Amino acid sequence: MSALTTSVKDELASVEASMATAAVAEIATMFRFAGGIHINSGRVALQAELGHAGSARRLRELVSRTYRVEPELHTMSSGARGIHHYVVRIGREGERIARRIGLIDTYGRPVRGLPPTVVGGSKADAAAAWRGAFLARGALLEPGRNASLEVICPGLEASYALGGLARRLNVPYRARESRGAYRVDIREGDGIAAMLNRMGANDAVLRWEELRTEREVTGTANRLANFDDANMRRSADAAVVAVIRVKRAFEILGDDVPENLREAGEFRMKYPDDSLNLLGERLNPVATKDAVAGRLRRLNTMADKRAAELGIPSTIDVVNDLRRGRN
Repeated sequence: MSALTTSVKDELASVEASMATAAVAEIATMFRFAGGIHINSGRVALQAELGHAGSARRLRELVSRTYRVEPELHTMSSGARGIHHYVVRIGREGERIARRIGLIDTYGRPVRGLPPTVVGGSKADAAAAWRGAFLARGALLEPGRNASLEVICPGLEASYALGGLARRLNVPYRARESRGAYRVDIREGDGIAAMLNRMGANDAVLRWEELRTEREVTGTANRLANFDDANMRRSADAAVVAVIRVKRAFEILGDDVPENLREAGEFRMKYPDDSLNLLGERLNPVATKDAVAGRLRRLNTMADKRAAELGIPSTIDVVNDLRRGRN
């Protein structure tokens, strides 16, 4: 698992489920994509095998909080390298929980895709299902030619269901079979940022945008010795994005912006061409480059969380709208 994927899963594992139906959608999707129903001598158990410790703990806590059932959690090692896997299992209550989350239908048959309540649920439920799918079998590749946000699906029906949820969230995707597995992936940079935001990985969006801009600028520098106007605009894209997001953050938060974050944001807007080092030297007291970046990141994260609560466009939504309008 790449460091970028791990950092996204670390963040998603701490996202608070906004509604009970969203928690159920996430539970159902995690079990469906990471294992599912096991039947032994007529007894039904639910089991999910995960490669990320935080994801396993989250699934266990969601089940416990939603259904007052304590799943088993086992740590297993495999291979000479001692790679850890985490198994979340519901034994005695497995059939009851499977019916409650929709993985068994009214006729007692296992559901092949995703439960109808998830497929036909709200946008919050769709985002929660994507969060569960990513925690179970997702990966994020860094910006570049092969950049993608990808989820390996347990079958064709599940890939179609997950793709349909992406469409409901207005994120372009493709469902395909590759290397012997069904996959749903998002390859457009704006689409990746939008899905990360929908799932609740606000810090990951900031990191993704930073890497994306760095890769664009580096690629341009390697290709050309002399920048033309278009390349100059591309190299300045990071500063433009930062200013747009800060302005939107101020609009969303209003008077609720903490004073130390407000100062950093105001200086970012006042001096859009300054590097983070120069901005830090302007602050009182003087701050390091990392401190300035951290304050701006916290400001945008606060605003995006408030936007999600209010159901209004976030800072990254405004940037994506402007990019689509430019194209």
